[in-house]
Amino acid sequence: MSSAAASISREQLRRPHFEVADVFRLHGAAYRRFNRLPAPQLEVMSAIERCRTAALGGHIDECEACGHRRISYNSCRNRHCPKCQATARRKWVEAQKQALLPIEYFHVVFTLPDTINALLRWNRRLLLNLLFKAVSETLLEFSERHLKGEPGITAVLHTWGQTMVEHPHLHCIVTGGALTKDCEVNN
Repeated sequence: MSSAAASISREQLRRPHFEVADVFRLHGAAYRRFNRLPAPQLEVMSAIERCRTAALGGHIDECEACGHRRISYNSCRNRHCPKCQATARRKWVEAQKQALLPIEYFHVVFTLPDTINALLRWNRRLLLNLLFKAVSETLLEFSERHLKGEPGITAVLHTWGQTMVEHPHLHCIVTGGALTKDCEVNN
């Protein structure tokens, strides 16, 4: 191993080349100038841009054994921040894995058409509740018809697309089998 490779810290190896915060800091202001975003999205972008920077202040960590000191900047603690939620997300994923059955699972996405977005702004709660209801009824009916039972379903609502444009859709994880009324598994 070369001396240059040996001097790279574990933290440097784990940090990706670009983070969401880097993209927001580089291009966020220009994006906001040309795109009108709702206040909640502006708040999230601002929190992510300032997360773990001097803008939020910091503190000094000191090793009790050797006295080594390191400055750590404070986190934004926003629930949408990838840095702040990384540990919580990892713990949640591990907990979910423990609850999985030893069967096949499918990822199914249900998307609202763009033409509904304007209506969604005025009736958000009602229309998103209808989306969950329609998705649930569709998956349950499909499973009853084809598997003669009830599937396991986990649904997560996403309201933005990858391009930060309003794009409401549900990501569903659905079991590859169904539980019958007699508590038997059909797949």
